[in-house]
Amino acid sequence: MDSILIQGGKRLEGAIPISGAKNSALTLLPCALLTADKLTLTNLPRLADVDSFGHLLNGLGVSTKIEGVKKGEFGRRMTLQAGEIASTVAPYDMVRRMRASILVLGPLLAREGEATVSLPGGCAIGDRPIDLHLRALEAMGAEIEIAAGFVKASAPKGRISGGDYSFPVVSVGATENALMAAATANGRTQLFNAAREPEIVDLCNLLVAMGAKISGIGSSHLIIDGVDALHGCTYAVMPDRIEAGSYACAAGITGGSLDLIGARPEDMLATTNALAQCGLVIEIHDKGIKVTADGPLKPLAISTAPFPGFATDMQAQFMAMLCRTNGESFLEETIFENRYMHVPELRRMGANIDVRGRSAIVHGVPKLTGAQVMATDLRASMSLVLAGLAAEGETEVLRVYHLDRGYERLEEKLSAVGATIERKSAG
Repeated sequence: MDSILIQGGKRLEGAIPISGAKNSALTLLPCALLTADKLTLTNLPRLADVDSFGHLLNGLGVSTKIEGVKKGEFGRRMTLQAGEIASTVAPYDMVRRMRASILVLGPLLAREGEATVSLPGGCAIGDRPIDLHLRALEAMGAEIEIAAGFVKASAPKGRISGGDYSFPVVSVGATENALMAAATANGRTQLFNAAREPEIVDLCNLLVAMGAKISGIGSSHLIIDGVDALHGCTYAVMPDRIEAGSYACAAGITGGSLDLIGARPEDMLATTNALAQCGLVIEIHDKGIKVTADGPLKPLAISTAPFPGFATDMQAQFMAMLCRTNGESFLEETIFENRYMHVPELRRMGANIDVRGRSAIVHGVPKLTGAQVMATDLRASMSLVLAGLAAEGETEVLRVYHLDRGYERLEEKLSAVGATIERKSAG
């Protein structure tokens, strides 16, 4: 199994191109199931999760054609076409690899009137039930059955009718599934307390480009008037706000200055506000965002929340950075109940962190020390890389397949701005 070796203590400076958003790409890909026409996605990140989702779609009858990019460039172009659906069953051996696979449920139901999808896998960061996905689909006229580890959804009349559903708690994935299912429903659907994340907006914009009728985009009240059919189009995946935030933390923890080319500031206000509170200088320009460390980092109190609040996917990276402040920082994780698994690994590097339920107190330390550490999930992996960039000596991060799921060509991007980092291949 590969690992990543980092020689810490180097100040990072330069420009990093921000890739297409993983969380958006995995939502846009299943839209290919909604039309027999070609759907072309550009700025698609080269990630293990994107490849896995492509294989899942292939098994359902979707053809995929990937066009490479020139050396030194990032992102890819993929053309997908589901002329006919070969299967409405998403099997366990494919779905177990990532939780986002549940997002084929809504499109298959909309297109074929039925779908059978294995209960999903993904990062082990706590209980993430799919009951909200199923309740929303039921409100739109679907019949749901769960048996032998599979969800089976069907439309009694071959096509769901649409309906109203109010989410008891904000759910990004459930909002996405409901949107895709509603796009071709036989009637109007209203979603209340819907997720407002930029990735939701990206999905809405793609669906509209395919011919869907959606109003309230960007708000918590979405109205979808179903159409008879969608058509193909070409669409660019939005830039990855979590990747951009992660590299911003790299500038902070190394006392450096990084220009995040392609980052969209309007998607990252909670992150950039928190960075500024830590003492970092944020400069917004026509090509992205520049983040510069200007003196010692300041402690911070943050609580994760649905968009436009502070993203749970940035919590681990900020925790690593806050280890180098002069004072105590307070973090509260409100989204997932088991997202502090990186704490024991950070402690191995000299971090002083107390966890009390869903809260964590980070006591700043004079230095971090390199160590062999093990990644437990995608964002935890990045927190360990960040700590390694600032630590004295060598850090080896194991289980880097987590990183490959969400960060495109990580070592290449960090090496280009002054990091001493390399991948060590197993065997």
